[in-house]
Amino acid sequence: MSISLSPAQERLIQTKLQTGKYNSAEAVLEIALRLLDKYDLADAEWSEDVGEKIDAAISASAQTLPIDGETFVNQILERFQQKRIEIDFNRFWADSYDKIDPLRV
Repeated sequence: MSISLSPAQERLIQTKLQTGKYNSAEAVLEIALRLLDKYDLADAEWSEDVGEKIDAAISASAQTLPIDGETFVNQILERFQQKRIEIDFNRFWADSYDKIDPLRV
């Protein structure tokens, strides 16, 4: 497969190579692709979690007094956004960065 990189992408790869941490552009791209897979997995887990929480909210709504729909949705969206930020930071960046061994690429 052949790919074309933008000048900014090429500069980013060159900058990474100049640190001496990576042996080749392929090593940089391999790590980027692994991180993309981890991100996609985290995103899928987040989507599943959101679906479960929506189902739970629907079930709970049958047993509670009605509230304004806009207020309800905004409260749920705020909680989901806070959880997503927490997941992205804790699970994706911190965990993924520590586990990557550039010498194995």
